[in-house]
Amino acid sequence: MRIVLMATGDIAVPTFRALEASGQLVALFTQPDRPVGRHLVLTPPYIKTLALEASVAVYQPERMRDADAVAALAALDVDVLVVMAYGQILSQEVIDCPRLACINAHASLLPRHRGAACIQAAIEAGDDESGMTIMHVVKKLDAGDIISQCAINLEGTETAESLHDALSDITPALLMQSISALEDGSALRMEQDESLMTYAPKLLRPHGELDWAQPAFQVARKIRAYHSWPGTFTSYPSVKKDTDKLLKIFPPINVFARIEKPVGTVDGEVLEAGPEGLLVSCGGVQGGAILIATMQPPGSRKMNAESFFAGHKIMPGTILGKRSE
Repeated sequence: MRIVLMATGDIAVPTFRALEASGQLVALFTQPDRPVGRHLVLTPPYIKTLALEASVAVYQPERMRDADAVAALAALDVDVLVVMAYGQILSQEVIDCPRLACINAHASLLPRHRGAACIQAAIEAGDDESGMTIMHVVKKLDAGDIISQCAINLEGTETAESLHDALSDITPALLMQSISALEDGSALRMEQDESLMTYAPKLLRPHGELDWAQPAFQVARKIRAYHSWPGTFTSYPSVKKDTDKLLKIFPPINVFARIEKPVGTVDGEVLEAGPEGLLVSCGGVQGGAILIATMQPPGSRKMNAESFFAGHKIMPGTILGKRSE
């Protein structure tokens, strides 16, 4: 069995290791090295580093659709092409290249949460479970027939970071079983129910701004779902300047679903401010409040509430998220 892996994200690292250990992996296709950080240092994907250490051939086409990239893949005489967090849309020519199948490992229980932000979407939606799906690749996004799935229960405390790692860990066994089934002809092929489809588009940093009009449980879900990418933030008034500062918010978050609020309290109003954190009103009179215990002011490090208040002032009555005129 000759297998090629197309992957860039760290979620594919355990899968790479399993395929390499099987002795069937003939090459890795990954994204080109990119400038990273303040000094724009050209940095390879971590999975490329692992491949080079294991003497696995590495290809980094800028566009997988280009003729020379397709030719390089075809020359490898591939039986199964495995795609996982690769970051490029594949042409039909690429999809048709392997002898047995082009398959994708997708971090949701399809057809729920198709798209790039599938892990964040499961947490933000309050799903009871998530999982990994192995499916056939088709031109339509994440719409191919399902070969196998593995579900894990969600406890309501996960962050995108922790769920990412959990799904990463369950993928190798599921994938290797699927490949074996493809090889011996026993693989299932289950059509997705389009009526159950939801879409989770790519997230950008501005999507992380918190909306205090939402109830406390929903604000807390978003903070967990967007950790550590794209992160969540709010604004607060600057004491020295007639501007607002941005405050990054981190889990864990304590939710107070039922809390008595003073008459006239508005969404985003700080009810209490002290060493335990910022208690912030959410979702109107009945929306509860959340306690923020870990935060990061501009130009500083991530810190607990006690450290924050040693050098910054946010008083009860401050309205978060209110833009200065």
